[in-house]
Amino acid sequence: MPVRTAHGSRVRVWAMLVAAFFCGLSAPARAAAGPDAADRPATWAFEPAQDRFSPDALLDLRTLNETFAGAHGSIRLSPDGGGFARGDGTPIRFWAANTSTWRCGKQEMMADHARFLAKRGVNLVRWHGNMPLQKEGSRLTDYDAAARDGLWKGVAAMKAEGIYTTISPYYPHATRLQKSWGLDSPQDNMTCLAFFDPKVQEGYKAWLRAVFEPVNPYTGIALKDEPAVAIIQIQNEDSLLFWTADAVKGGERRLLESKFGEWLVRKYGSLEAASQAWEGTSIAGDDFSHGRPALFITWELTSGALAQFGKPAPGKAARLADQSQFYVELMRGWFEEVVRYLREDIGARQLVNAGNWHTADDVLLNDLERYAYTSADVEGVNRYYTGGLHVGSNVGWAICNGDRFSNRSVLLDPGDVPPALKQVSGRPFIIPESTWVPPLGYQSEGPFLVGAFGSLSGVNAFYWFAFGGMTDTRPLWQEPTTQWVPPASANGYLPSLGKWVADTPQILGNFPAAALMYRKGYIRKGATVVRERRSLQDLWERRVPIISEAGPYDPNRDKAEYAPRSNIKQDVSRLAFLVGPVEVTYGDDPSGSVVSDVGRYINEQARIVRSNTGEVEWDYGKGICKLNAPKAQGVTGFLSKVGMFVLGDVTVEAKNDYGTVLLVSMDDKPLSSSASILVQMGTTARPTNWEERPAAWTDKSGKAQTGLEIVNVGTAPWQVVCNDVMLTVGNPGIRKAVVLDMNGMRRSETPLKREGTRLSFQMPRDAMYVVLQ
Repeated sequence: MPVRTAHGSRVRVWAMLVAAFFCGLSAPARAAAGPDAADRPATWAFEPAQDRFSPDALLDLRTLNETFAGAHGSIRLSPDGGGFARGDGTPIRFWAANTSTWRCGKQEMMADHARFLAKRGVNLVRWHGNMPLQKEGSRLTDYDAAARDGLWKGVAAMKAEGIYTTISPYYPHATRLQKSWGLDSPQDNMTCLAFFDPKVQEGYKAWLRAVFEPVNPYTGIALKDEPAVAIIQIQNEDSLLFWTADAVKGGERRLLESKFGEWLVRKYGSLEAASQAWEGTSIAGDDFSHGRPALFITWELTSGALAQFGKPAPGKAARLADQSQFYVELMRGWFEEVVRYLREDIGARQLVNAGNWHTADDVLLNDLERYAYTSADVEGVNRYYTGGLHVGSNVGWAICNGDRFSNRSVLLDPGDVPPALKQVSGRPFIIPESTWVPPLGYQSEGPFLVGAFGSLSGVNAFYWFAFGGMTDTRPLWQEPTTQWVPPASANGYLPSLGKWVADTPQILGNFPAAALMYRKGYIRKGATVVRERRSLQDLWERRVPIISEAGPYDPNRDKAEYAPRSNIKQDVSRLAFLVGPVEVTYGDDPSGSVVSDVGRYINEQARIVRSNTGEVEWDYGKGICKLNAPKAQGVTGFLSKVGMFVLGDVTVEAKNDYGTVLLVSMDDKPLSSSASILVQMGTTARPTNWEERPAAWTDKSGKAQTGLEIVNVGTAPWQVVCNDVMLTVGNPGIRKAVVLDMNGMRRSETPLKREGTRLSFQMPRDAMYVVLQ
């Protein structure tokens, strides 16, 4: 849908004239224009016309996609198992998006949205829905027919634009438990139940049959046979190793304890023998006479317990190890059964991802979670960058006046960049949900860093969250937005902004160049810097790994009342994730772990880390990351702190306090000889009349916090900070610089100045794209 003002095109023209005027003013002139203009950086109004997908567009990445998704067959594993390939064996990497347009049920809107995403580099979407029919009086095996129809339509629309689909059919945390389902549980959701309750497992299999077996009326192909469906995700954000395992109560808790008792009998021969192995260690709730040994609360498995009580006695340690092993084998067994059921009973051809969650302790437990996932084809984790805290009454879904937040760029906290992950060796790794979460203002860095470090580390798919403007809080009478989303109320009436919005100038607007270099492999994958080997006994005993990633993961699920990040010291710095891939294998001899000399790439005193490919350098002291590959060069961060950046073929002279500049070859040739170069620049964007002020407060734990308070969330349109950058490019063949609008259409030309083989030009102050030809 178009982004429009109440007065239509005349207002857009007027806004462009005003933006051009203020972007062109010097600082003294802005001061003369009034105090607001003097205090704030100059901006331009973001009001793009609706994209009609003209064939005359100079920027359209739809051609990177197949004629239709699955044209060459189903997505499969690469020969080494560590990546994806098309049906014809061609390697493929996914620049992906979570989209909710399927909720509207309108095929024409889904088709427009699919074309819009494909043009900007997307070749995979995730259908994140929920198939159980959450209605009192329903049976546990009943499915949501409207959700299935939306899925079927969505797959058809995306397929037509060469976009594959990942199907995420079950989110237990968001599944409201109905009395008519006959489950003996006081909890209000389905967290953890599918791992062990046969009734829930029967229901889950019924949902899969309802989704995958019938013929999709919009394609004529059942989803089980649909090559445009790339991945089936068994569940979203659930684990027995997360805090929510403690919420399993009542009859469900007794059933879980009975499963534990049966597992112990299989391992030791009897519960009495298990008790002897535990040196008589008992806990409240033990009921050995009924075959139900109790389970420790999750906290006992974490570093928090170690910090408070020290190393447990041998008997307690053995019992904790057994509980850890039981939890993992229970989850792993369920995943194996779902994979078997999909393959053998339903006949589904797609790759399977077991899950995407983390645990209650990122250091001691995450490897256990990842090992459980090895029962399926694909590893994954949801991992966001939040910029710090966001405190307010509706922070799960809205940004409101009075909210307080941190506004810290990830460029100052490199370990938190989402692709910095420990990956299971020889297996694809996906990030099914991620974004730079609003109200964080430093967002243009996101696509740049994902393109660079996703490539360096070998992450195979990165799914941005979320597109389509259709959320659970949006009223049904409001249609989703198929193109750009303007600043608007999160639910249609509350004075607020939607929080989970990525179709904005500083996220989606920075897609094209980043998606192009990521999908085309312009940035080399690094040599593996850590290859950790872990025995299964190491996992059960929760021994400290030599390296682990840090959070944050999902800010809506990682609440402050849960345990903080582990402060256990590890052998290898987390900065190693920015040097090259970090990998782990399970069931191996730990003595075979190999760590390269990462120290020569990390200068902690200067606060600089370099990739072992020589293509990326991150100065986390100044908050600047530089990319210097033959076909892609640029810089992101607090540019004015340095001012001039000399790269291989590009020099950037910047006066912007913060911004992202990226030059990428459009013809697969080095920038020095390319006949078509995309120049892309992002800064920051806020709604019109947005207002914030410094704030200090005390959090729930009593810790003093500082940040910003939102005084006014503002209104449409977005106001984008003007560019103030001069670029020089070493390329003897370039003759002109064509300025594009947000739909990739020619807008004008900007003057070039040539000196020998090098040309210079001023990046237009109110444009995001220039094509050099």
